[in-house]
Amino acid sequence: MPLNARVTGYGSVASPGLSTGATGSDSAPLLIPQPEPPPQWQPLTKEELEVAAGGAGWRRARHYLVLLFWLTWLAMLATAIAVIVMSPRPVETPLKWWQKTLFYRLERDVLTEKQADASEGVDALGEHLQYLKSLGIGALILEGQFEKKASHLTLNGTKRFGPQIDNLLAESVKADFKVLLDVCDLDLMGPQNADKTSNLSAKEHYALRIWLEQGVAGFVICDTDAAYSEKTLLEWKGVFKEFSSTDNERIVMLKETKEVPPAVKFFSHINITLVDAFMRSLLPSSQHLLSAKEVAEAIETHLQTGEDEIWLSWTVGGKASRHLMKLLLVLVMTLPGSPVVWLDEDIDQAQNVSLNVGSSHGDPNKSPELYKDEGKKHSASALFTTLSHTRAREEALLFGSFTYLPFNSSSSNSTLPFRPSSPILAFLRTWGCVQFLVLLNIGSKPHALAPTWAPHLPKAGVFVANTGMARLGSTTLDTLELRPHEAILIKLFEAGSYS
Repeated sequence: MPLNARVTGYGSVASPGLSTGATGSDSAPLLIPQPEPPPQWQPLTKEELEVAAGGAGWRRARHYLVLLFWLTWLAMLATAIAVIVMSPRPVETPLKWWQKTLFYRLERDVLTEKQADASEGVDALGEHLQYLKSLGIGALILEGQFEKKASHLTLNGTKRFGPQIDNLLAESVKADFKVLLDVCDLDLMGPQNADKTSNLSAKEHYALRIWLEQGVAGFVICDTDAAYSEKTLLEWKGVFKEFSSTDNERIVMLKETKEVPPAVKFFSHINITLVDAFMRSLLPSSQHLLSAKEVAEAIETHLQTGEDEIWLSWTVGGKASRHLMKLLLVLVMTLPGSPVVWLDEDIDQAQNVSLNVGSSHGDPNKSPELYKDEGKKHSASALFTTLSHTRAREEALLFGSFTYLPFNSSSSNSTLPFRPSSPILAFLRTWGCVQFLVLLNIGSKPHALAPTWAPHLPKAGVFVANTGMARLGSTTLDTLELRPHEAILIKLFEAGSYS
């Protein structure tokens, strides 16, 4: 075979997509040529950077902008610090013991002869004091322990109940209780010293020293007593200083009995500064149960009264229905000042009731009415305990500011904006960012809050206490409806935050 003979299929590959020429000598190369490598990255030179950045002038402008940014940031930080430092902040006022203590009016019937006969009577009295202390009570006011004809505060007028008072004072010292003696309407000065300008005799000084040595923390007098005079109170204060200390200061509490407007009374007596606390009744004295309208008008009169120059101690005073008494309890415990309460049988017997409930649960011989009564007593005890403990730990309820919130401020027919169709009262206790709202429905019908009422208040809140102790959890003022004769204590907070 010739060397140049053409053999089909060997040595060459037909070029794809191209037709074979006449000679048949066109063929595709066996190796594909490699593409040229891309140029390598090189950093810009200084001249190129200045050109890209706009030149040296733009570089100086950037430096000025950075400096301006940091100066602005420092100025904002300094302004924020100055606002925080210079903004008014609530200052906690140091309170005396009687300004942060819950007072309990203890009547003569509690000190029965059985409690003073044997040692078990004293033990029962000590257990009773411990139970009162568990409720949050820190001071006792003994009422009706002296006969009105007794003078000079001597023990001669307390022959029947003298041992009980001695045992009570001894047990109160053990339980860390304060005891005050109510000596209203007693002829303390004696017939020979009826003139207010007279000085105390040696007997009065001796009697005061005897009671103070036994641990009495102070006395309650009336504004009609002969002892309510500048000279007498100055002499009392002189004796008190000998027995007072920083933690155990002896006080004089004045009880309001005259039907005189508070403003007139406060500014008409120069000796009011010698009294440590002023006991004021929410309701006027009456022989019959006050109606809802009378109760609302009496409460609103006190709520609209400005702040007084003396520390107030609130008590219920007059007569009202059982439903309104729970409402008044919430009011007394949330007003500025020291509450003076009297425990009814539902609260005073709650200790025994709790034991009975635990031991007789499921007893088939027990009537449903008895279970219902025990449930009411447990609710009353829970309400009182919640209010006392909340007041003890919340600064807003102890010394926070007070703001009355009227519902019908546009009413011009009467000096009081109370209307029988809307017997709703409210006020606010504020301390810093903490706000407590107190709502009182004195009427016998449910009442919903208007959406436009108090638009400046936060709408969200959480229930703290209410007369029925049946409300729990969070709430909003727009959807809240007050039940008949209901009082509600709500802690407000902004939406999305918790305080």
